[in-house]
Amino acid sequence: MAAAPASSKDKAVKESDDEKKVQKEKKKKDKNQNLKMKKEALGWMEWLRGWLYIIYEMLFQRIMASHLANPMPLLPINDLIFIVTGSTSGIGRETARQLAEAGGHVIMAVRNPKAAHDLIKKWQENWAGRGLPLNIEVMELDLLSLDSVVRFAEAYNARMEPLHVLINNAGIFSIGEPHKLSKDGYEQHMQVNHLAPALLSILLVPSLIRGSPSRIVNVNSIIHYVGFVDTEDLNATSGKRKYSSLVGYSGSKLAEVMFSSVLHKRLPAEAGISVVCVSPGVVQTNVARDLPKIVQAAYHLIPYFTFSAEEGSRSSLFAATDPQVPEYCEMLKADDWPVSAFISVDCRPTNPSEEAHNVETAYRVWEKTLELIGLPSDAVERLIEGEEVGCKYGASDE
Repeated sequence: MAAAPASSKDKAVKESDDEKKVQKEKKKKDKNQNLKMKKEALGWMEWLRGWLYIIYEMLFQRIMASHLANPMPLLPINDLIFIVTGSTSGIGRETARQLAEAGGHVIMAVRNPKAAHDLIKKWQENWAGRGLPLNIEVMELDLLSLDSVVRFAEAYNARMEPLHVLINNAGIFSIGEPHKLSKDGYEQHMQVNHLAPALLSILLVPSLIRGSPSRIVNVNSIIHYVGFVDTEDLNATSGKRKYSSLVGYSGSKLAEVMFSSVLHKRLPAEAGISVVCVSPGVVQTNVARDLPKIVQAAYHLIPYFTFSAEEGSRSSLFAATDPQVPEYCEMLKADDWPVSAFISVDCRPTNPSEEAHNVETAYRVWEKTLELIGLPSDAVERLIEGEEVGCKYGASDE
């Protein structure tokens, strides 16, 4: 005899399961679609809050940092090795000089080795008679070439020396210039401020593990508060947003914070590598020419409000040398979703922008960045295990 009732029941259960599956897929699709529609630009409230925060820091940074000495006194850092990118000018130059004077072994990673050697000669002359000669060397690194980044990392890793602190300082803000791409095909702000430092940080993981406890210090900017990252348009060529150097710069700095947050989460505690972003404050440069007129007025009206390069280097020096920074990073790692440690102009922990806390975008930035810099998705894990990781960049120049 046919078991009709049982078949009807089974059919009803199957139809119910199918219906639930369809509804689940529909909800997932709607969620993804809403997420995509929701974040095509920075919300006006976020944008306004970002500018208010920037103006506040610009006007009150001297008061906020009034407790800090200038230059910042550093504990002896003998036998520690520091790589400082972009160290022939501005904040990077001051950071390299002060680390060397405190006893550190400083490697100036620069595009123009001659300029670096000229600086070292001047520093050694000024330092003569005050102690042992400064321990500084120069290695060539051009952040506008990902091939150069890979060659630099390979050369340093081949030395089999530890690396205690990597300071990604180099950055550009090409004021008023038209949209430009690097020879690798990436918008120049995005490459110099984010893609190249990200590639350098990951490739130097073996040396950072040898120097554990070690640190990656990314010199960021308060301007990231008005940044937005479209992972499908990192080159800003789609036309969805009108390109300006401010759009390129703020987006690249936000991408750096997001990438640092995911890197911070993916590095296991046993690796002993801390990841920190810092804001140097508003430093005396010409960047204000591309800012809104009201901000330009505040910037130029009272030069007293802006920092010198020496004052701007304090947050970097603090993040690179303070013994409590690794403890703070470890505490953040225990949270469900913290952003990476962020140090403000007053050398105290602070929160990056609201958009920097966007988990979905941060992971998309991570995945897209690895794709663009030519590394596999499991590059960090493999390097920690001591495996070799291939990169599509690194070939010798023609």
